[in-house]
Amino acid sequence: MSKILKYIMIGSIGLLLANCSSSTYKIKQEKDKQVLKVPSWYMKDYNEKKECGTKTFGKGKDKVCIFGVGTSVSPDLELAIEKGMMIAKAELADKVKGEMNKKAKIFTTELGKNTNKTVVTDVETTLVNIIKNTPVRGYEVFAQEVTLTKNGYYRAWIGLRLPMGEYNKMYNYSIETVVDAFKLKEMAEKAYDEVEIIANEQ
Repeated sequence: MSKILKYIMIGSIGLLLANCSSSTYKIKQEKDKQVLKVPSWYMKDYNEKKECGTKTFGKGKDKVCIFGVGTSVSPDLELAIEKGMMIAKAELADKVKGEMNKKAKIFTTELGKNTNKTVVTDVETTLVNIIKNTPVRGYEVFAQEVTLTKNGYYRAWIGLRLPMGEYNKMYNYSIETVVDAFKLKEMAEKAYDEVEIIANEQ
């Protein structure tokens, strides 16, 4: 790849990466192979839910978000960004699934007060599987930066956030799915009992 084409590619992707009002995006140069300056937003504690700090999700709504961040290095710019995105998505998904499982545990505990243990165990197992297979949707990139190492490698820093409104949609879907499933199960059990009664009368 020629130097001119390489710089055009960097500039084009840089514009796509820019998450602010600026019309240009500069790739910062690192010295040697050491990271001299980590983005301040990347170093924040994202283990707990935080204020979204964004206007994207509308006024007065979704003020709290779940976050995930990732960084990756590659000799290829697009690959560095893609890998950083995958790492950030994985971290976000782990946190979302953790939150959903905690909430689901409370749900099954409350359910257990009025339902027999077998049904509660079935509900809990079903919920865990639904949550495990529920894809995380509705997130957005809130910050991203690219630095260029001295040896020509690209380092991408990616930050994702999921508003609680989107999280609640996923959790509610999980609960609704399991409730619907067990309504069908109850109907099937009732039907089975009715068949047994009719068979005994004949």
